[in-house]
Amino acid sequence: MADGQQLGRLLLIKVGDGGSPEVFSNLCGIKTRSFNLSANEIDTTIPSCTNPGGPVQKTSRPGISNRTFTGSGNFVKSAVSTAFLTHVRNSEAFNAQVVVPGDGTYEGSWMVTDFSFDGDVEPNLEFSATFVAADVLTFTAEV
Repeated sequence: MADGQQLGRLLLIKVGDGGSPEVFSNLCGIKTRSFNLSANEIDTTIPSCTNPGGPVQKTSRPGISNRTFTGSGNFVKSAVSTAFLTHVRNSEAFNAQVVVPGDGTYEGSWMVTDFSFDGDVEPNLEFSATFVAADVLTFTAEV
């Protein structure tokens, strides 16, 4: 692999066990994944007071930030997936880490806003999930 390139399969979500100290384990089976860093755009545009008929330059500032992880793949039954599904069923927040290769780790409270199981007659049972930050996350840069 060329210098500096990262493997997509290393973009991970790790679910915490709630212990002290907390241990984070990979949510296994995810084949397709993405992590989104975005912020709302707050329009700060003001037409010129001295030349109100002239061109107007659009300006903005960042608003509410959003951190979202989505993943889908084969469902693998394990202690981690059982604990994860309990959080999903109970609509509760839980501690997790999103590890972004080449960037760092986003850790804190997450919740699942969308979860589904999918399956046909022959292939493995699959799942998909969307995770959003449930509280302010901490970021630790990759060293």
